[in-house]
Amino acid sequence: MTGYMRGIRGADYQCHRQARASGMRGTYRAFLSSNTQNLDSIVYYSRDRQIPIINKEGQKLFESWESLVNGAGAYFNSSAPIYSFSGKSIMNDSAWPQKIVWHGSNMKGSKMDEKFCQEWHSQNGNTMGLGSSLMKHMLLDQSEYTCNNAFIVLCIENTARHNLRK
Repeated sequence: MTGYMRGIRGADYQCHRQARASGMRGTYRAFLSSNTQNLDSIVYYSRDRQIPIINKEGQKLFESWESLVNGAGAYFNSSAPIYSFSGKSIMNDSAWPQKIVWHGSNMKGSKMDEKFCQEWHSQNGNTMGLGSSLMKHMLLDQSEYTCNNAFIVLCIENTARHNLRK
């Protein structure tokens, strides 16, 4: 998506819609910061912040949410693929030619003022957002990009599966 995502709610809705279309349950949120949300608050239950972060196939990407937002840049296990809802590895699929994810955050997952494409409502080439090249194997690198770029938006399941009611 470009920096125009109809705000955090629009990006969250896209995560929800794509999860349901692929048959996945749970609550999915966009991995984005803005004036109304920091990344570090997407997973809010303390027990959920301590469990491993896994991909769609159950492979561990991070030790925990806490380790993702500890200020070290969120280096991830590069041997565990990050999958789309359709089951494709985003690192190997041509649907994502630029292996860059939007986030708008500092290395601790807190918003960076004016670095989130005007609240994710702009695809203007004169406005900026923060993102990370996945080629560096980190999610919270601090690279600025113009908001007219179309990059990856990650979706995070923010409640542990064992907490969901059937």
